[in-house]
Amino acid sequence: MTNISFYVLKGDTEYDRQVFACRLASKAYHQGKHIYIHTQDAEQAEQFNQLLWSFRADSFIPHQLVDTNNESPVLIGHDTSPPRLMDLLINLNTEQPLFFSQFDRVAECINDDDEIKAAGRQRYQFYQQRGYELSSHKI
Repeated sequence: MTNISFYVLKGDTEYDRQVFACRLASKAYHQGKHIYIHTQDAEQAEQFNQLLWSFRADSFIPHQLVDTNNESPVLIGHDTSPPRLMDLLINLNTEQPLFFSQFDRVAECINDDDEIKAAGRQRYQFYQQRGYELSSHKI
């Protein structure tokens, strides 16, 4: 069954939430995991794509936006399910994707933005009501 972790961040900026997601992706990539980052829309996907190139000067994480190739160990998308089985879903969307249960692990990134917190609470209840193993981490 999928393990779901909620990471509760201080601050209320989208940038901080995305930087934390970059750190999670980096850690998982260096552990040999395949990662799918699910964003809200094409604009956020492109922002995350750019940030993953630059968030840490001494790091390289091979990644790409979902397209027809999809060979990278880290994929970024917003309106489709991942094209292949992957290990970790990092969800930056305000809703849980329908395909979340095909992952071993889901990481939900929550910050102090009122809309993000409210949507995070709804996702927490959704997962909890369906019996998923949940954990919360204050960062």
